[in-house]
Amino acid sequence: MGATHAADIPVTIYADAGYPPYSYEQGGKPAGLYYEIISTAVKRMRGYKVEIQSVPWKRGMNLLKSGSGFALFPPYHNTRDEPWTWPYSLPLFEEKVVVICRKDVLTAKPRKRWPEDFYGLTIGNNAGFIVGGESFEEAVRAGNIKVEEAKDNATNIIKMGLKRIDCYINDRVSIQWTRKQLKAEGKYDEGGTHAELVEAIVIATEQGFLGYTDRDQGRYTYKNDFVKQFDSVIYQMKRTGEIDNIARAFFKTH
Repeated sequence: MGATHAADIPVTIYADAGYPPYSYEQGGKPAGLYYEIISTAVKRMRGYKVEIQSVPWKRGMNLLKSGSGFALFPPYHNTRDEPWTWPYSLPLFEEKVVVICRKDVLTAKPRKRWPEDFYGLTIGNNAGFIVGGESFEEAVRAGNIKVEEAKDNATNIIKMGLKRIDCYINDRVSIQWTRKQLKAEGKYDEGGTHAELVEAIVIATEQGFLGYTDRDQGRYTYKNDFVKQFDSVIYQMKRTGEIDNIARAFFKTH
């Protein structure tokens, strides 16, 4: 924030600790593309001293739900399943949600329709993520698809490689980044001890946001001003192409 004044209001924003490369924890500190965008933005806001803390996604959502957490990134826009998250910031970045499966699952039969062609399978998901869409949720409730949750990308990808789940849903870049990291660290031997993985289908285009709690009952008296200032800075960053530049630089070095 530069020089901190006595009048600056301390604000804590929570970040998903298990969603690389967008939002994750590295050396006990928050990292990722959304962290780069948001930490740049909050430094330009007046009157706030912002701290960003990484937490498991489910815990972050519970903080918003209880009103004891002010804001969390990066939820998708979902007021139906997460009515406690409101308002949302301007969108920060666009993501492509895909289904990735073991190659043998995709060669067994064509799987081009979501979710019908995936009935009978076990699908991995990050704990607390709601990304499969309404038809998928209905199929799960009806028992046509089984879902297994794990804490993060790496756990789900390894489970898929060990044939404990059939497919996994998440953002394409996030999956690709984690696979690359696991291979570089010698934790995933694709085609060797682990199954070969193939992208099956794109199921949605989503955007990540900074989401605020709607359950604080006036606890955060500064909320309206913070929301307005943050959106104003993000708008300028998008208009000038700065967010695109941050993304290009981030992916070039990660």
